[in-house]
Amino acid sequence: MYTGKTEQPCCLCDDPDTAARIDVPPRAVPLMKHSGSVAWRDIVGEVSIHFCESDWDLVTDLVSMGLNPLSRCNVARASFSIREDFEALLNATREAPDQRAQEAGLLDEARETLDDYGEDPMVEERDFVEAWVVVDALSEA
Repeated sequence: MYTGKTEQPCCLCDDPDTAARIDVPPRAVPLMKHSGSVAWRDIVGEVSIHFCESDWDLVTDLVSMGLNPLSRCNVARASFSIREDFEALLNATREAPDQRAQEAGLLDEARETLDDYGEDPMVEERDFVEAWVVVDALSEA
């Protein structure tokens, strides 16, 4: 039975105690480790990846050096929903998702966050890291 997205362990070390989560667009999945068999075009919504506290420090360090941490993340530990799961639950066929609007929205939000970082007290380091990963992933994909 379909249960939807679930909280996953750290995508780097498999630690079940996670401290941070970032959401990336489905197009970023091919940048992740072991993603060859994942039909990213059939993912509905965002892909969530979780990090334990020590690995979150590594991720922030990588981003500060201009490196994308996604290549080190195991896609098997990511949380996302596949269109076929919805079809099994609803017993109906759905059209392939058009992710362009979602990607455009995520990209706009990410760019705004990057612009506001350091000036807006509501934009935290986690927001900056997520925004940077989203912008970099969409530019690579």
